[in-house]
Amino acid sequence: MPNSFHFWRTVLYLIPVITIYTIVLGTVSLLSTLIDRSGNFAHKCARMWGRLILATSGTRVTVTGLEHLVPGRSYVFAANHQSIYDIPIVFASVPFQLRIVAKASLGSIPFMGWHLHRAGHLLVDRRNPGADIVQKMARLVGESSSLIVFPEGTRSADGAVERFKKGPFVVAIDAQLPVVPVSLGGTRHVMTKGRLMVRPADIELTIHPPIPTAGVARTDVIAFAERVRAVVAADAR
Repeated sequence: MPNSFHFWRTVLYLIPVITIYTIVLGTVSLLSTLIDRSGNFAHKCARMWGRLILATSGTRVTVTGLEHLVPGRSYVFAANHQSIYDIPIVFASVPFQLRIVAKASLGSIPFMGWHLHRAGHLLVDRRNPGADIVQKMARLVGESSSLIVFPEGTRSADGAVERFKKGPFVVAIDAQLPVVPVSLGGTRHVMTKGRLMVRPADIELTIHPPIPTAGVARTDVIAFAERVRAVVAADAR
């Protein structure tokens, strides 16, 4: 279909409908945190939000590799980043209590940002992350949640997986948590960086075997991050 069709479909249909999903589920999520301060019920709202967005936009996700994971265990999931759709895709597809580490600007979005603050997610100003960023990430892990991080720090426009920043892996090493490489394939075709247009697409999400951090020293964090990046890049498209 021509780009003009997808543009007007995005502007006149998808944005209004997704806004409604965000307001309704964001409100339920916020109210739930008055009772459930763990954020676990709020995470269920986030999973439903993700599933509705994918269904409405025609995004079909094939997940492989879940058999590598132990239910109920905490992990640090490290994924490549191609699209703002990566977040709903991961939340809808990975059946773990996830808390994201994301850029602070997401916190200014009504309902979505309020949910992120109240449900225990960590929003970071990349220009001034603060000296306590590692301690904050470790606290989330200590609450029996898993972290989902996009270590490139920004979205890739062409699918190439850029260098992984070391911060998330310092947390994993300090907490002795296994890191799970996650490859997202094709998400940039759903919504390309810098373009207000959503296209239906088939996405592949590959969960690789966890990489243990036991015995890995902080001084080896850069090499460890590159090891994870190489695994992710092998199946990212």
